[in-house]
Amino acid sequence: MGTAELSCDSLRGLLESPGFQVVAVVTQPDRPKGRDLKLQPSPVKVLGLNAELPVLQPERARSEEFLKELRALQPDLIVVAAYGQILPASILTLPRFGCLNVHTSLLPKYRGAAPIQWAILNGDTETGVTIMKMDEGLDTGAIITQAATPIHPEDNAETLHDRLARIGAELLLRTIPDSVAGKLSPRPQPVEGVSYAPKIKKQDGHIDWNQPARAIWNRVRGLMPWPGAFSYLPGLPQLHLLKIWQAEVVALTGPSGEVLQADKAGIVVGCGCEALRILMLQREGGRRLQAHEFLAGHPLLPGQRLG
Repeated sequence: MGTAELSCDSLRGLLESPGFQVVAVVTQPDRPKGRDLKLQPSPVKVLGLNAELPVLQPERARSEEFLKELRALQPDLIVVAAYGQILPASILTLPRFGCLNVHTSLLPKYRGAAPIQWAILNGDTETGVTIMKMDEGLDTGAIITQAATPIHPEDNAETLHDRLARIGAELLLRTIPDSVAGKLSPRPQPVEGVSYAPKIKKQDGHIDWNQPARAIWNRVRGLMPWPGAFSYLPGLPQLHLLKIWQAEVVALTGPSGEVLQADKAGIVVGCGCEALRILMLQREGGRRLQAHEFLAGHPLLPGQRLG
């Protein structure tokens, strides 16, 4: 059971391993996407159809019709990764070996929808993957196995997502045989260290230049590719949105939000502590540009302010 791109590595690993038989894929219904809002299948649905598997797409996982379909499959084990719905007890107790979840944090830290983004937003230097035995709570199930990975300065939410997807798939394939054989004892999550990673909203990308430069740099990294870290450049008849794709912290000081330097080395903007050098950015409706390319067509002068 999965929907997002994150799920695909785990599904692909199960499909390619001779030790497992995948009997069906469960994913969210097709959703409208893009400018024309055409219905688009989830990445997991595409992978499942390519593997010639039955694909179930219930609007609600707790619907009786879906439960009948699931019971008919008689699964020994259900694997869940970034599915997008909390499962009821009627599903959790259906397979004889239970339901295992691939969660991209070191639980109990970052329960919830966006653990990858919040780990970077909060400046963490390490994260990982947890395989847990699911219960009815929000990522509160007992821990079976975990694997850690450092968060490098050059990481962003995209690169970390891809690495955790691979780690999660590898850990899952190692965990299942020992779990079903009874060789692993799930341990309850500790009460200490619980935190939550709420769903990211578009407005989370709006930069507050009063924050320290390092916090803004983490926002640039943590919210790539969506919604992206953005600011506004004053203009007429309306403000111009600027999305920032790459930046670095520099040891300069100046008024928050004020352009301090704008040259071939980048666009330096004052922050609450130190400053941020913008290296790659994009004007709304335009394309991604290196700072010097952007300045060639959109001059910025020291003293101008971003908001």
